[in-house]
Amino acid sequence: MSDLPDTPAVPLSDDRIWVDGCFDFSHHGHAGAMLQAKQLGKFLAVGIHSDEDITANKGPTVMNLQERVSAVDACKWADLSVPYAPYVTQIPWLNHFGCKYVVHGDDVTTDADGNDCYRLVKAEDRFKIVKRTPGISTTDLVGRMLLCTKQHHIKNLTAVIKNDADTMRRFEMYATDSTGLGPGSNIWTYSPSESSIWDLVAGIDPAPEQRIVYVDGGFDLFSSGQIEFLRLVVETEKKNNPSLPPPYVVAGIHDDHTINRQKGLNYPIMNSLERSLCVLQCRYVSAIILDAPFEPTKAFLETVASGIGSKVEAVYHGPTAFMPSEGDPYADAKDMGIFVQVEKHDFSDVNAGTIVDRIVAARERFEERQKKKGVKAGFEDHMTHE
Repeated sequence: MSDLPDTPAVPLSDDRIWVDGCFDFSHHGHAGAMLQAKQLGKFLAVGIHSDEDITANKGPTVMNLQERVSAVDACKWADLSVPYAPYVTQIPWLNHFGCKYVVHGDDVTTDADGNDCYRLVKAEDRFKIVKRTPGISTTDLVGRMLLCTKQHHIKNLTAVIKNDADTMRRFEMYATDSTGLGPGSNIWTYSPSESSIWDLVAGIDPAPEQRIVYVDGGFDLFSSGQIEFLRLVVETEKKNNPSLPPPYVVAGIHDDHTINRQKGLNYPIMNSLERSLCVLQCRYVSAIILDAPFEPTKAFLETVASGIGSKVEAVYHGPTAFMPSEGDPYADAKDMGIFVQVEKHDFSDVNAGTIVDRIVAARERFEERQKKKGVKAGFEDHMTHE
């Protein structure tokens, strides 16, 4: 068993909940598990397995531990991240962090020996089950990269949300606040033909004294590079405006067609639904705009200001370079004197492209992982339904 962290122990409480996992790629299935866990208590501790433990029990990781911790830290429903959590959940770890219950999806997860990873907590009746998010997993995403397909792309996300009650409910859930129970993020959709933004899910509007900050992008695979950029946007605003409340960060998310036109191949690896939910669960984001244009022109920014009821004070972007043929999508923001660039940081080079490169560079290892995962999944499914 892994040694307990050298931190003060916390009294056991029914309101303190524990979840653990690999969290390899920050996908919305992970966020959904954390959301449902948070709704069962008031404090959520998230255990994150080491690279070595994951490799021994499941296969190679795509993201390293530091990158995976940053993703968990960014989830608005996580109160504490706990790196190096044991792969088989241990009672002493729960007790140390004061967590009465462990929460996991309605599937069985096994270790390298084929034993249930939650057998010890189940024996103590300290295990609660929530619904696993269908249709998304790290294994699915790796498969998309290896097969290079575009079948996962969505033509019209707004129509999907409006016409599918389950999808609408999912967006409403992910738009909740840090408790998972109250209103939180606004969700708007942009209509270029009408030059307007429309309410899709109503959340908390900005306070009169809050600065409105706009960011945009594909946010594909919602990597640590993108997460750190968003964190630095909030940090920079706080540093430059210490007397004001934290900024109201609006994230514009490009549709699948726009990203594919820019990057080609089978990008984006995550479709617009998956990417939107990833951004929506992030604690550094106040609202999202679906189908945002590739260029945040002056006219678009004025449309956003009109829809929100307050002008956009700053447009942030990272150090990403653009092809000369593309022109500068932020030319208008620069002319307006509201463009701010976040400089390079520790995760600057971590994006969808570099993640795909990692998979391709170790293709044989990940193909073997996919095969083993297929066999293991069949065994775990049998255990779940026996």
